[in-house]
Amino acid sequence: MSRRRNSVFPDRLSDEAAAALCDFLFQLATACETRYLGQLRRQHDRQRNLYDPEDLWRFPPGDPRSR
Repeated sequence: MSRRRNSVFPDRLSDEAAAALCDFLFQLATACETRYLGQLRRQHDRQRNLYDPEDLWRFPPGDPRSR
């Protein structure tokens, strides 16, 4: 298994190793989302509706930046 200098993953993997790697990464992402679901939802909610399209300079009510 050789690696490119700037690559995180090796150039060549067996089919079995590639499947195991992808399975591990999927399980890791699922565990991370499960653990931090509340925080992820809060962040996504904050990113939604950051401004009023009619008044781009205004922030939503309750936003600390609107004071």
